[in-house]
Amino acid sequence: MLRIGHLKKNYGSFSLDCSLEVGRGCITGLIGRNGAGKSTTFKAVLGLISFESGTVNILGKDINDLDNMDKQELGVVLSDSGFSGYLTINDIIPVLKNLYKKFDKVFFMEQLEKLQLPLNKKIKKFSTGMKAKLKVLVAVSHNAKLLILDEPTAGLDVIARDELLELLREFMEEDEERSILISSHISSDLEGLCDDIYMIDNGRIIMHEDTDILLSGYALIKAGAEQYKDLDKQYILRVKKEGYGYNCLTNQRQYYIDNYPGLAIEKGSIDEVITMMAKGESL
Repeated sequence: MLRIGHLKKNYGSFSLDCSLEVGRGCITGLIGRNGAGKSTTFKAVLGLISFESGTVNILGKDINDLDNMDKQELGVVLSDSGFSGYLTINDIIPVLKNLYKKFDKVFFMEQLEKLQLPLNKKIKKFSTGMKAKLKVLVAVSHNAKLLILDEPTAGLDVIARDELLELLREFMEEDEERSILISSHISSDLEGLCDDIYMIDNGRIIMHEDTDILLSGYALIKAGAEQYKDLDKQYILRVKKEGYGYNCLTNQRQYYIDNYPGLAIEKGSIDEVITMMAKGESL
């Protein structure tokens, strides 16, 4: 559905070089700290900013070959965009009907009620959560094949995030051919949603892994100096010196459990894996 190959963009001291792929029927997460390159990647993929080199293939076509009908197959949420605050939802419904040939007004109205979004209130008076719900609802209301969602849950409380994630799950369940690329710096949003996750740091993809493997196979090893000295390091991805000794990230948790019963081996959260991949040292 989406394939990005060595997409390069330079902004002064920041440089992006990103490659990733979103398979048909898959939800793929792009995770990283603020400023890591997530939004730059999304804007380049959507043709909103130019890029120096690389390839972007969407729905089987090069980005430069997409026509207006192809673009209607995309549902987009950008972190720094939204509707005019002086409009109401009633104002934007005719716009959506004219913009998208497959706009499903019945579905849209049903979801407005479910998400408790008012028709006649000016959007500038919406809460942060209400604005986020509206943006995602618009993206899923015109039978898109691919959603590209940049930080759709940023700044939301737990309940609002759960409502949006449930809306995305329902979107995927309705058609197994659909796909989603979603970015977030909130790892818990992606753990139960995504099939696979890319991690980006300083404009580079530093890890790509199936979510199940990331949650079950990765671990943090807490080793004293002597334990670290004797440790088989062939499956150690990153190391960080700590006061007690060494903190080691591995993607072969069971190997170290079987062979080093005396070691403290803990399942790492996605946040901890990101921190180790970004700040730990390679061997």
